[in-house]
Amino acid sequence: MKIGVLQLNPLVGDLDANADRIVRAAREAAQQGADFSMTPELALCGYPPRDLLLYERFTARVHEVAQRIARELADLPPLLLGAVCPNESGPGKPVFNCAYWCESGRIAATVRKTLLPTYDVFDEARYFEPAPESDGSANIVEFRGRKIAVTVCEDAWNDKEFWEKPPYGRDPLELAARHAPDVIVNLSASPFSLGKQAVREKLLGTVAARHAIPLIYANQIGGNDDLVFDGRSCAFGPDGSLTFRAPGFEEAVSVVDTDAGGTVADDDFSQEAETWRALVLGTRDYARKSGFSKALLGLSGGIDSAVTAVVAAHALGPDNVLCVLMPSPYSSRGSVDDSLQLARNLRTATMTLPIEPAMKAMDSTLSEAFQGCDPDTTEENIQSRIRGNLLMALSNKYRSLLLTTGNKSELAVGYCTIYGDMSGGFAVISDVPKVAVYKLARWINANLNAPIPEDIITKPPSAELRPDQKDQDSLPDYEILDAILEMHIEGQLSEQEIVERGFDAATVHRILHLVNIAEFKRRQAAPGIKITPRSFGTGWRMPLACRRDF
Repeated sequence: MKIGVLQLNPLVGDLDANADRIVRAAREAAQQGADFSMTPELALCGYPPRDLLLYERFTARVHEVAQRIARELADLPPLLLGAVCPNESGPGKPVFNCAYWCESGRIAATVRKTLLPTYDVFDEARYFEPAPESDGSANIVEFRGRKIAVTVCEDAWNDKEFWEKPPYGRDPLELAARHAPDVIVNLSASPFSLGKQAVREKLLGTVAARHAIPLIYANQIGGNDDLVFDGRSCAFGPDGSLTFRAPGFEEAVSVVDTDAGGTVADDDFSQEAETWRALVLGTRDYARKSGFSKALLGLSGGIDSAVTAVVAAHALGPDNVLCVLMPSPYSSRGSVDDSLQLARNLRTATMTLPIEPAMKAMDSTLSEAFQGCDPDTTEENIQSRIRGNLLMALSNKYRSLLLTTGNKSELAVGYCTIYGDMSGGFAVISDVPKVAVYKLARWINANLNAPIPEDIITKPPSAELRPDQKDQDSLPDYEILDAILEMHIEGQLSEQEIVERGFDAATVHRILHLVNIAEFKRRQAAPGIKITPRSFGTGWRMPLACRRDF
């Protein structure tokens, strides 16, 4: 069989436009000789639709538009459409996550998703009813004398031979495989994180080989809020070998032969290349899907704002990016010069707004209230908040998306100012640790004509809020800091467990204390792009008022 794999970038909730995109792609696959085509999971409404699914009229519209797609494709080969279908049995959640088999102008069969993930960024049990218990026959669609085992995302991820401890008590794919299908297909919306494609391909290849059945996997691409979907749809022969891979981070319509496979697209799986592509796609789609064509950011002369500026220029085009310099009396001449050189290299516009007059005005206004108090971080934070106000004013006036420039390490320990440098609409590198920011900057210079001045990369990092300030005045070396944070945030290790791995006890205690007390800041932070396996986005659900007694 020849199967059309429609790797699409939907806009969540935009049903008619998504339907048009699906119809065009299905027609293209038919022209390439597909016997039938398949979309990613929930391609019609976009993934994740979140609380839109709580609105009965919305889910009813999904069903209506799905029927319209089936009618429009009546003259074409069948389509497996990722959608939402009503639960007409009565009890349980009102809808299923499903795949519609659209053939001859109607929805001829429906396969419902069984395993509903509720970990990390997923919360599907909040919205969907799981498929009823079955012997696997409910996942089988018959077509031209062939049997197609249809699975939806997680339903192919519970293989007992791949996982040491499978997360679910049943395996719908294993049950479906007992009916001797000719092919297994999987409609997926699997979010990107570093290194995830290797896990996908190893798992899916294992599944195909264990059942000795070809497997085709269609994944969504695009940025939706804090999630990026990298596509990389793929196929495996009955021996588990990779026979096809679609391009990463871009839409594609491909036709895969279950016997001969297809093209295995070249890809760069290095962390820097993956991070770069995810940041550009995530920034472009967040702006576009939110109605913005332009963006602005504060350019400080530091590594974080430099990397953010490069991402913005590539995501939106340099003509659509404004870099704002806001020097204070503590800003070095080098930082200003480096910022201007970076902007020239990127061909973005610049604006310079010195903040010393506003600092003096704030000092005057607060002089009586602060009488008898020594200067401290309060005055430093006022500088940051002045800059935040200026940037928000420009964002309002120019109707441009304000990009914040803080990294994951700073956000983790609260080395950022709420209502100051945290002000903005989108936090581009908020899931990129500081050490990884430096590595990404060097990758950018090696691969994109060296836009970042070398001094920005080599000088010691500083917020420049007081004379001769350096980040390491108040934080440990970033290599140590990032290692501790990774073990705690992604590895979910306790303070004692981290100390047992050779780290200084006082340092670990202090860092985890900072992580804890900065929780209220992160709750108010702008959304950012998930890069690591565990980010501070929708998958991070820590209490605010608590004591970590472990």
